[in-house]
Amino acid sequence: MIEKEAILASAKKTILAESKAIANLSELLTNDFAEAVEIIFKSKGRLIVTGIGKSAIIAQKIVATLNSTGTPSMFLHASEAIHGDLGMVQKDDVVICISKSGNSPEIKVLVPLLKRFGNILIAITGNLTSFLGKESDYVLNAYVESECDPINLAPTNSTTAQLVIGDALAVALMELRDFKSEDFAKYHPGGALGKKLLLRVKDMLDTTHKPVVSPDSSIKKVIVEISEKRLGVTAVVENEKVIGIITDGDIRRMLNDRDTFSDLTAKDIMTKNPKVIKSNDMVVDALNILEDFSITQLVVVDDGNYLGVIHLHDILKEGIV
Repeated sequence: MIEKEAILASAKKTILAESKAIANLSELLTNDFAEAVEIIFKSKGRLIVTGIGKSAIIAQKIVATLNSTGTPSMFLHASEAIHGDLGMVQKDDVVICISKSGNSPEIKVLVPLLKRFGNILIAITGNLTSFLGKESDYVLNAYVESECDPINLAPTNSTTAQLVIGDALAVALMELRDFKSEDFAKYHPGGALGKKLLLRVKDMLDTTHKPVVSPDSSIKKVIVEISEKRLGVTAVVENEKVIGIITDGDIRRMLNDRDTFSDLTAKDIMTKNPKVIKSNDMVVDALNILEDFSITQLVVVDDGNYLGVIHLHDILKEGIV
């Protein structure tokens, strides 16, 4: 029978081992890291990241991170490189080669070819005295004492170390470029992240069906307007300015408090000074206001002009959360 305690103990042991391996990397940093970042930053070409085996998988992730943070990068599989794909490397490109041992057969074939082309070569390796370590222009030390698996063979600590160094490169380059959320949004236009960073209130506002009544409108008129526009609210507008709102909740509370409403008008039950937002504001800002005040609708106003209503349900349907 499998013991849950033993499984949890194994997981904790693995996590602690990898965290220790990562923490040790900070002690292995040298000027090669700083110089490598500067070379990549000033490069007129792309950054080519290559590797073999599990290191190739790590290389692909590093490329994805670099591309999304403003450093044009390409993945080159070391095995495929020596069988034709080396043609993707151009003269101004900088190459990062990832290998734990630094002595893989494919690496020993690939490195001299890259050196012959004259490309700057940066190594991420755990063996500084390896073929890759000696032949590279800059070496980023990814040494780990051991893997964390029981037989010390499965790439675990070593690949995590490679990944962390790749992240450190990406972050350092982001800081040099003063890379901001607006820049990040350019590379992430799709999905929830892209919408959160790019979508503005005006992009999802239906200005042709904005609910509106006058202060002297009858309650019947208010109810009809709320029902027809299907937003659960109507703005109360006087002289083209929003002076209040009435929600379906206001209607329900009024009906609970009174037996008749024939003598009431919109201004009698409206909420004054409603929460508003501008059409050019981000939808995520609208969402934050809705959450902060526990409301479901926001009035959209530009320069005092009423444009419509944005509803929480519409925001949620966009998949921003």
